Amino acid sequence: MSNAPDSRVDLAAGVPLDELREGVPLAGRVGEDDALLLRRGNALYAVAASCTHYGGALAEGLVVGDAVHCPLHHARFDLHTGEALQAPAIDPIACWRVEQREGRAFVRERVVAPPRSRRLTGSGPQPDSVVIVGGGAAGFAAAEMLRRCGYQQRITMISADDSPPCDRPNLSKDYLAGTAQEDWIALRPQSFYEEHGIELLLATQATALDTQRRELTLAGARVLPFGALLLATGADPLRLDIPGATPSQLHYLRSFADSRAIIERTVNLKRAVVVGASFIGLEVAASLRTRGIEVHVVGLEAVPMERVLGAEVGGWVRSFHEGHGVAFHLKTSIARVDGSTVHLADGSTIAECGLIVVGAGVRPALALAEQAGLALDRGVTVNEFLQTSAPGVYAAGDIARWPDPHSGERIRVEHWAVAQAQGQAAALNMLGAAQPFTTLPFFWSQHYDATLRYAGHAERWDAVEIDGSLDALDATVRYRLGNRTLAVATLGRDLESLKCEAEMERDLRPA
Repeated sequence: MSNAPDSRVDLAAGVPLDELREGVPLAGRVGEDDALLLRRGNALYAVAASCTHYGGALAEGLVVGDAVHCPLHHARFDLHTGEALQAPAIDPIACWRVEQREGRAFVRERVVAPPRSRRLTGSGPQPDSVVIVGGGAAGFAAAEMLRRCGYQQRITMISADDSPPCDRPNLSKDYLAGTAQEDWIALRPQSFYEEHGIELLLATQATALDTQRRELTLAGARVLPFGALLLATGADPLRLDIPGATPSQLHYLRSFADSRAIIERTVNLKRAVVVGASFIGLEVAASLRTRGIEVHVVGLEAVPMERVLGAEVGGWVRSFHEGHGVAFHLKTSIARVDGSTVHLADGSTIAECGLIVVGAGVRPALALAEQAGLALDRGVTVNEFLQTSAPGVYAAGDIARWPDPHSGERIRVEHWAVAQAQGQAAALNMLGAAQPFTTLPFFWSQHYDATLRYAGHAERWDAVEIDGSLDALDATVRYRLGNRTLAVATLGRDLESLKCEAEMERDLRPA
């Protein structure tokens, strides 16, 4: 135990008010806890210093209104109660009461917020039961939000996976790279579902949905009646027919089990092929390189990630990975596998390959929605409240195509934080909140020591403006259409990412 004096500012001992600048957190401590003290107008707030998602330093974040935004993954927390207002954070942060006296601010006792601090804003009857089809980000977030709101009726979650809802972004990032422990991956332990009265049915398939009778049929003929239902079936990896590839060689990455199987295959592995120069494919490549494995990326595209990031940023992505030892084989595909030799369509070969990971994209899992007769448009069509064409049936996550007020178009995205936010919004609307879903899409992608953060959504643009240096990992990239910024990507500029996000939200234009 160190005997060195604690250099942190003791917020309980008092801080001169004139040292507190509007909206700028002052870092210090309350007892042994790291904390922040900040001013908003005449009000003072004291909150915990770290985000409950991945421990991001909130002092390096942004205060907007009565919320503090985390610089890492854009979670938001209420300054009054500490409640997690926006995914990917679920847990609240601590808050303390602040007293003003004789020109100083003193942080006092901890504020004990109600365990379910959200209050329903709607009226009318609540559903007598809720069934959630899907055990991913959206499904978990919906169940948690229902209980957070004080909903007491039956909740049943149906998941085709054999593991409880997990931190899926980690499966291609730190966990696959070997820098995250396995016990970090579950979003909640099994005890959470038991304590909150959530019936979690794993390795279970939903086979039929009757929206008129409000009944869901499971494999094995069990029938679940429901008052409201959330479809959050996610997306399935595109599966390729690769002649000669054996099941032990060929792997896909979607579930916790998939990531574990790939890790098992890396033992004594010399060389791997990743199919697809997508975000998932290149995150897998970076993780395997972190394990010291030689990686070859095979893709049909001419430039990695060009469709999402544009040619210049995509070109930088390629050179950045090449600088870490990744070999690219673009505008080609795997023709066949002969033992441990991979033959490409352009005539070249990759020898001694013991692992092939396919990250060639996903397809929304729409079979149940299609069987039920729901309106579809390259996804499940929902309104601004995330309700489908059937009353009482909602959709969220990878399958949902919703009217995005930022772009003025109907969009469907496959982002983790968006799926969580939609699950929460659907839960609130099931309970009568009648709150349109207006969250700006956000995702992050990790490659070695670089993390790309992307706020907004741009399927097309007429200008890409780059400020700074991509090579120096210090850049802001704006995707503009006409006089509007539709999306912003950043490298090494976390606060700038938050500011751009807030600016785009202020410029919100209804569809």
